[in-house]
Amino acid sequence: MARIRKIQIRNFRGIRTLDWIPSPGINCLIGSGDTGKSTVLDAIDLCLGARRNIVIADSDFHKLDVEQPISITLTLGALDEELLSLDAYGLFHRGMAPNTTAIEDEPRRGLETVLSLNLTVLSDLEPVWTLQSDRAQAQGIERNLSWKDRQKLSPTRIGALAEQNLAWQRGSVLHRISDERADASSALVKAGRDARQTFGVEADKLLGTALETVRATANELGVPVGENPHAMLDAHSVSFNGGTIALHDHGGVPLRALGVGSTRLLVAGLQRKAAATTTAVLADEVEYGLEPHRIGHFLVSLGCKEASPPLQTFMTSHSPVVLRELSGAQLFVMRRGSTEHNIQAAGTDDDVQSTLRSFPEAFLAPRIVVCEGGSEVGLLRGLDQYCVIKGWATLASKGVAFVDSGGGTPDKAYARATVFQNLGYKVLVLRDDDEKPTPEVEKMFVERGGKFMTWSDGLALEDELFASVPSTCAQKMLAYAIELHGQQRIEGHLANISGDSTAYAKVSLEVATNSLSHESRTLLGRASRIRKAGWFKSISWMETVARNMLFPDWYSLHPAFQKKFEDLHGWANG
Repeated sequence: MARIRKIQIRNFRGIRTLDWIPSPGINCLIGSGDTGKSTVLDAIDLCLGARRNIVIADSDFHKLDVEQPISITLTLGALDEELLSLDAYGLFHRGMAPNTTAIEDEPRRGLETVLSLNLTVLSDLEPVWTLQSDRAQAQGIERNLSWKDRQKLSPTRIGALAEQNLAWQRGSVLHRISDERADASSALVKAGRDARQTFGVEADKLLGTALETVRATANELGVPVGENPHAMLDAHSVSFNGGTIALHDHGGVPLRALGVGSTRLLVAGLQRKAAATTTAVLADEVEYGLEPHRIGHFLVSLGCKEASPPLQTFMTSHSPVVLRELSGAQLFVMRRGSTEHNIQAAGTDDDVQSTLRSFPEAFLAPRIVVCEGGSEVGLLRGLDQYCVIKGWATLASKGVAFVDSGGGTPDKAYARATVFQNLGYKVLVLRDDDEKPTPEVEKMFVERGGKFMTWSDGLALEDELFASVPSTCAQKMLAYAIELHGQQRIEGHLANISGDSTAYAKVSLEVATNSLSHESRTLLGRASRIRKAGWFKSISWMETVARNMLFPDWYSLHPAFQKKFEDLHGWANG
């Protein structure tokens, strides 16, 4: 079946300019909200859908500028014999280079023969569909796809109203999975109330292949339709056409009564069976109505795990579950620029794939702080939680996600940050300063627009904390460390670092008398960050420290320490 090779959108809703070469299989648009992902799906549906007319309003024009026409162009490849017919479309055939994706007005050897369908809407709000061809335009010839071909190429939309596909109406997935057709008129004239049952017996025979496909697919996906689904007259239908015949379960209950998730899952499975007759599938917010375990079923049904994808699917998602299920080649990050939108494949490098598996939610945010370890993540999470309590603006409200690079060398944080940087995300690295990164690595990151923040010269996070907090806060932190690990272990850490078995007693006295010395602060910082035995080296532990002890003393913190968080919020606002 035909595939969409190129998408060009001009002045449609939030998109001023977009040119995109989609993949022939799964195309899942991701990124932050309000970047135009759903608009792309709507553009495909409006341009390629089997509609004789569409409703367009001034609000569909970019920035309400009706003087700039809406233009949506879809270039179609993998054409079948009817679309390759010289008599029907020969003057409108074009050539597309497989490597450069450049389009020439005439087909030739080495190029794929394609058709470019354009939808234009001027200020009169009247939509006009035409096939593009410079040759035809020079001769004053215009034409659209034939209505038959438009119906054949019309994409299937799996949305909140996917139940329309569970009746044998024109364009539905049931209409595509077999050539069988049932004539409802003979049953409807027989008798009123028992017409549904009477027709059901006949329809089961006429639509046996399709019903068996539905039963098998539903069983594979765990959708409850019973052992013997029937084709019966829809009790809610008032028109005598293909839509009058709908799927029912073994008890005669219309399958349209299934929940949204079950309906979408079943339609996706049936769509896979109808792949040979389907141009494209559109699914906005693919996770809608589906539990995490059924999201995987949904995606597999659309062929996400197959080397040669059976369907070309365009979807959007804000679900980390979806990102984990798909490969980097199936995920496309959409960005809004100053004058144009762009869409970029996430990629299949090992660093990209591992980041997708570990931090999928970060790909859904516009700004990312890559932390050297989990302690920094916990610190920032705790900061946000305290800001919520106080009614202050949070980093999360500004679209910031936190990523743990896993500790080790500072270069690891820059490697993780580069994955996001290459995809156009705004990235900041937050690292310790007790170990320095490779200068060339940090320099390259900064030259490409990245930012970094460190604790004071030569200090790790724990060093900075105990150096910056008032004695009352240090006392709470020490008590919390004892609660987590026991006093004996804390005493041992302090003794090992200082070489003095009485270190704990001395530090405790200073803390209790609000006279914590610089030497004791240094000792607490070093003892609390012993590798693999750190007092607060987990996200949840540091969250608690930040939320309940550190930031409630905000106005007593060292000014230099305060400024680091002010700078961080400034970066998030930029």
